[in-house]
Amino acid sequence: MFSQQLITLEQAIEIAQKNSPEYKALVNQNQASYWRYRNFKAGLLPQLRLDATLPSYSNSINRITDDNGDDIFVETNQSRLQGVLSLNQNLAFTGGTLSFSSQFERVDLFASDATRFSVIPFSINYSQNSLLYNEFKWQKKIEPLIYEEAKRDLIEGMEDISINTTRRYFALLKAQVQKRIAKSNFSNQDTLFQISKGRFKMGKIAENDLLQIELSVLNAENELITNEIRFKRSSQNLSRYLILDTENILLNTPKELSTFTVTVEKALEEAKSNRKAVIEFRRRRLQAEQDVAEVNGNNKLQMSFRANFGISQQGEVFTDLFQDYNQQQNLVLSLGIPILDWGVSKSRKKLVEANKDLVNTNVKQDEQEFEQEIYLHTLNWQNQRNFLKTAEKAQEIAIRRYEITKKRFILGKITITDLNLALQEKDRSILSYLNSLEKFWTDYYTLRRLTLYDFIKNKKIKVEDLIYD
Repeated sequence: MFSQQLITLEQAIEIAQKNSPEYKALVNQNQASYWRYRNFKAGLLPQLRLDATLPSYSNSINRITDDNGDDIFVETNQSRLQGVLSLNQNLAFTGGTLSFSSQFERVDLFASDATRFSVIPFSINYSQNSLLYNEFKWQKKIEPLIYEEAKRDLIEGMEDISINTTRRYFALLKAQVQKRIAKSNFSNQDTLFQISKGRFKMGKIAENDLLQIELSVLNAENELITNEIRFKRSSQNLSRYLILDTENILLNTPKELSTFTVTVEKALEEAKSNRKAVIEFRRRRLQAEQDVAEVNGNNKLQMSFRANFGISQQGEVFTDLFQDYNQQQNLVLSLGIPILDWGVSKSRKKLVEANKDLVNTNVKQDEQEFEQEIYLHTLNWQNQRNFLKTAEKAQEIAIRRYEITKKRFILGKITITDLNLALQEKDRSILSYLNSLEKFWTDYYTLRRLTLYDFIKNKKIKVEDLIYD
């Protein structure tokens, strides 16, 4: 006989928030969001890069065009080595990229036994794909919101684990209690059946009553078997969810929480301050505005800019490369203007503007549903203690009534029908109380999830409180 593992609701939730498959999925999802944000932040920092072409060798016949415009064939037999060291910086305030670079190149001509060098000691480059749309500016607005969403989604996910654990916990607790009730009922019914057989022999009850009691014994036995199967299934569900090494679990009936008051105003205030949805609303609006800005910036007039300034030198002697530098500079402004596009530009602009209006409408509706959910749940929570107390009182009355009814049946003052009715009411009241207790705890953790606020400790629920790196 294996010893039972005693677990409270709080312990079950604590275990689930460290071991359950949902927790591991949440951590993986959060890590992906974390590294996405780290990648975005790193993209705003200077990047030092080395690009090199290792010695490449070519021995072939190539066609080229000479100064007279004639095509001729030239034999090429050479090796080439090139390296570029650059420091690049994305500029969020302009949307372009500024880079500082140095370049070295060596070519060995085997046919003429000659070597040539080229060097660009210093070069400043600036490039911008669009002068009318700044992608970096929008990324700086949106990416932090996406990361903040991910952090809050993690907290909400942890509260979802609390809710799911509570449901599995009470499923097993109810199965445990129903199994105990079924076992007790079967024992009581069998005892009453033995008493009734004696009373039947003495002629104090009719055979019909004896048969009804015997039928109750058979029904009680079937109910016991059914509840044993339900108990095993619920034990497996909870133990596998918590990743326990045993299914032999014993649960305690959770007690009520300490009394605390939650007003609708406080719940809405915390929800608007803490929930992922609030960040999501802002992010969706910004992304719609970004689409409009991109189309407005590139739809009718496309402008790109390239600029370069530096010094260079080339020659056949390496030591001569670092004197009498030549200047190199270029400036390119590119324009693209659609002359006739049959309304493509206009339709593209109208499309993103319509999508923006749709997003704003949907977000507004989601905000209303968000507030309504908080409002209704808070009002419901304010009455949960009264519902629980009523269910508890009904349970006490039903148990007491059954005990009195059983004694009266033994004394022969009531029929088996009255006893069975009292038994059914007792069992129903016990299950009703457990259902009410489950709803009480489920609603409590739902309140935490909807607000991301611990009303008992009077503090916000944060990521640092849940996961430690």
